[in-house]
Amino acid sequence: MLLGSGLALTAPILTSTPSQAAAPRLTNTAHLDFLRDSVTPPAQPGHTTYRPASGIGVLWTYAEPNADGTYRRIGGGPYDAATDTYGQGAFNSDDIARAAVVYIRHWKQTGSVRSRTAAYELLRGLTYFQTLATGNFILWMQPDGTFNASPEPVELPDPSDSGPSYWLARAVWALGEGYAAFKSADRAFAAFLKQRLDLAVGALDRQVLVRYGTWQNVDGRRTPAWLIVDGADATAEAVLGLAAYVSSGGPPAARRALRQFSEGIAALSGGNAREWPFGAVLPWGLSLSDWHAWASQMPAALARAGQVLGDDRLVRPAVTDAAVFTPWLLTSGGPDNGRLPVRIDKSQIAYGVDSRIQSLLAVAASSGRTGFRTLAGIVAAWYFGANAAGVPAYDRTTGRTVDGIAADGTVNRNAGAESTIHGLLSMLALDAHPDAAAQARQSTIVERVGSTTVEAESAALAGGATVVTPPSAWTGESQFSEGRYARLPAGSTARFTLPPATQPRLVLPVADLQPGSAAVTRWTSAGRVLGSVRHGRIGAQGASPAPGALLPVTLNGELPPGATDLVATATGGEAVVDAVILEPVVSRYVIAGNNHTTALLRSAARKPETVTLPVPGAGPATVESYDGTGVRRSHTSSTGSSVRALVLPGGFTLIRR
Repeated sequence: MLLGSGLALTAPILTSTPSQAAAPRLTNTAHLDFLRDSVTPPAQPGHTTYRPASGIGVLWTYAEPNADGTYRRIGGGPYDAATDTYGQGAFNSDDIARAAVVYIRHWKQTGSVRSRTAAYELLRGLTYFQTLATGNFILWMQPDGTFNASPEPVELPDPSDSGPSYWLARAVWALGEGYAAFKSADRAFAAFLKQRLDLAVGALDRQVLVRYGTWQNVDGRRTPAWLIVDGADATAEAVLGLAAYVSSGGPPAARRALRQFSEGIAALSGGNAREWPFGAVLPWGLSLSDWHAWASQMPAALARAGQVLGDDRLVRPAVTDAAVFTPWLLTSGGPDNGRLPVRIDKSQIAYGVDSRIQSLLAVAASSGRTGFRTLAGIVAAWYFGANAAGVPAYDRTTGRTVDGIAADGTVNRNAGAESTIHGLLSMLALDAHPDAAAQARQSTIVERVGSTTVEAESAALAGGATVVTPPSAWTGESQFSEGRYARLPAGSTARFTLPPATQPRLVLPVADLQPGSAAVTRWTSAGRVLGSVRHGRIGAQGASPAPGALLPVTLNGELPPGATDLVATATGGEAVVDAVILEPVVSRYVIAGNNHTTALLRSAARKPETVTLPVPGAGPATVESYDGTGVRRSHTSSTGSSVRALVLPGGFTLIRR
């Protein structure tokens, strides 16, 4: 993944209609305009573009702040002033593709001629990166327009146009949306885009879809072998372009690719309201333990593909991701960069936030279930201050989005291409959905009561149990929390002291499950048996990068309210425990601002629960209860300061005042 950086520049705020003058559009392309550039590359065999006699549109990768508040544009990797080159390059096809999508959508949404021109120039630039002999794309270009096919640090594949890649997938996304937009506006250019898109789809056919229908074993689970770089995340972004292409009359080969890729993405859906991954579509086909917010547009891709192909089977896993997983994500901390499976990387970036917004809105459109639009607005509040820093991440006056916010509230004030692009994609979505935009204005986090992680190394260990710090926290497909774990030989115990809670909680030990292990850990609280974990209950390694898997295992019993004691006793062999996740049966996330308050309640209970909680603000509160498919089952109102709300098993409830 390329992480961006950016500029401080002021430009007029565009409005699409006179009726919007009182509420200026959120989308401002000024900062992205600053990152754009034009270059006339030297002749390079196998590379050309539409009307090659003129310069091509490119985009600087990063931008950093100057002392006076302005920004400077830079490339990736160490800079060599003598040669005016970077270790990676100044421009990359990955960001050029996604920036083209921004301008295409802005043009179609507002009628902006300037954005149409920008989209045209960037698509010309993008297609110059395509290697005509293969259909693949080079990733990096230097300031003078020469390619750097093998940058430092090394990107895979190397050379970058030697196989399928994230940037090939994103190029398909841009070319698909570009063809759909220019088909009626510029037929000659659209015909050129079609030629290049067909070339890219042909590359995917040869390199990836040749494996369609074949499966690989990953720790005992059957996963599709026909995803782009084994990623549902990369594949999803190609699907977005294929869906646009097919809906605009793309050929049978594109329709076939759309269906086959979508089937592969859908196969990575798993879990439920009580069990990992809580209904999510996983992003990486080689790990059962890895979820990340960046590039997590899998539900958006499935929803759109289901619409275009008329296939509800593709939409269903997207609905589960939206209705079951997303409320869990919001109540447990938000769209983190890495849950592996514990919250390893708690930093949050625009790419991850935008991916969730786009997915929720796409699922709302495909299912007709409007509660998902409210959830999209709750996620989007991150941009306006509902984040760990408590400050806006997006500046409408400049169109700049910060590069990220760490869990401790540290803000990365760089604002490069990727952050700018996805911030603007989010703003375009909010401009198109005023109800979600109004929801996003609630920019203060009032309360979050959700998952709690207790590290295994913090437990009182006895009977030979020890804390182990491995040479690397990364296992090959997941990561030990805090870089350590507890090793429990047979006969040993780990006694945890838990934070108290006023409601029952699920207990999910995060165990390193290994095939062939005879170890069993028995879990009790105040003498009451909650359940056992069989540490050998995992399949053979197969295609996984490492044997076994680091996974949360939900115990059958629940911790009663007030319980603070938890004991694990090992028998049968040596067990490895990384942490324990405690999940309230009803979790909540409350945000406020703009004279409104919204509470999201999420259920992991087996039966309907009724809860009462204070909801700040004046006026009546509306209470909407949704089931685990996002269907609204009840709608009531309350005038008291404390609101009584029904939460359905596996569902979510929205309280708005």
